[in-house]
Amino acid sequence: MDIEFKCPKCEQDLSADANDAGTEIECPACHQNIVIPQVGDGSQVTATSAEPREEKHFSVPVRDKPGDSLIAKPLPSLEAAAKEGVKMRIKTIRHSDCVEVGKDHFDAEVTKFLDKIGEANVVSISTFNYTHMDLATRQWVTDYGILIVYRG
Repeated sequence: MDIEFKCPKCEQDLSADANDAGTEIECPACHQNIVIPQVGDGSQVTATSAEPREEKHFSVPVRDKPGDSLIAKPLPSLEAAAKEGVKMRIKTIRHSDCVEVGKDHFDAEVTKFLDKIGEANVVSISTFNYTHMDLATRQWVTDYGILIVYRG
């Protein structure tokens, strides 16, 4: 037979075998040492069936503050951010502006700018191609660049 009783410290419902009455155990909820009461000391005796007794290893978590959210909210869309007043900015870096005396500094300039604004503030990065006339040679030149939309 089982004895059903409550922990005197935290009021957790507990159950123990009647043969264990008078022994000291640790409450699984509050971890305080308590004594299993005798039959009739405010405890209830329940008859157990011939089925094997089900072991329960549950503990109730106790926290001082609210738990952390396990599901992160997605970032708002660009339209929603514009309505909420979040300042969005755009930076365009053209490849031709990063070439000096035959040396290509495009990757370094993009990396420097992205480090400056921080990864968390980047909303989108897009590449683009464009054509312009080179004034020195009077020929059409096709070039590329990058467009960065960020918060800031």
